[in-house]
Amino acid sequence: MSARHPLPREGGWGEGAPVILLTGKNGQVGWELQRALLPLGRIHAFGHAELDLADAGAVRRKLDEMRPDVIVNAAAYTAVDKAESEPEQAQAINAAAPTLLADEAARHGTLLIHYSTDYVYDGRKAAPYVESDPTNPLGAYGRSKLAGEAGIELSGADHLIFRACWIYAARGANFLRTILRLAAEREELRVVADQVGAPTWARLIAEATAHALKQAMRERREGCFESGVYHLAAAGETSWHGFASAIVEGRSGLRAKTVTPIATVDYPLPAARPANSRLNTDNFQHRFGLVLPDWRDGLRLCLEDIPQ
Repeated sequence: MSARHPLPREGGWGEGAPVILLTGKNGQVGWELQRALLPLGRIHAFGHAELDLADAGAVRRKLDEMRPDVIVNAAAYTAVDKAESEPEQAQAINAAAPTLLADEAARHGTLLIHYSTDYVYDGRKAAPYVESDPTNPLGAYGRSKLAGEAGIELSGADHLIFRACWIYAARGANFLRTILRLAAEREELRVVADQVGAPTWARLIAEATAHALKQAMRERREGCFESGVYHLAAAGETSWHGFASAIVEGRSGLRAKTVTPIATVDYPLPAARPANSRLNTDNFQHRFGLVLPDWRDGLRLCLEDIPQ
């Protein structure tokens, strides 16, 4: 698995470089991973159109053909509310597909990196969650992601599972983009203030993953790798109202002048959300030697990526 060169030669990596199979290339995290992983090996990135993770035969054939050193699974069913009415689809992508990837990774001796979510918790804990806290998903989405974790852990494959929360990016459908659109149209925004978490930029997740993967690859070469579940989120905390307020304050020329706090009960949705989505990231930071920045720093940099 070792790379022959610390960086790609002109024209790409040599034949002896690690092969990295990336799924979900068009998602928020997957898009950023395509760049963040470049120094680590030869990346083969797939979206749904190129590789349907619900097609077990196609997945097995692709892995037999490529025999990747690393699989980074950034594909996910993320329609939290829609999952309540179509749980089978959520299970297929969030549970069955990761389990299949893990089984194949175990067969080929491949390292698997997978992403999970704060929604595996019920949000009733008063303090930030640590990885060993009991899980208790409130809805179909959280249950499907937890089932994916379980399938990976049972496979016997070398793996790292990163639980993230409140992911946003400069592209795609996410809270940041929605607030910018609504704030350009309305004078007042009404945003839930009794759910707390840490807004986490997709680029932070991708760059932290690349750093962790480089270390994991070295650990595997040295025979000291240990699989595990780690929380990966920005530092600090806020509410959705606080996040929305920071977005509006950080962007000039918006129509919105007021961001009004409301309660969860005043904005009913099909799927229940955890009131507490705070994730303690001490284990990730200690193992991989990183200091995760405050969520405000990520928001400021991300806003610079979005044209006025």
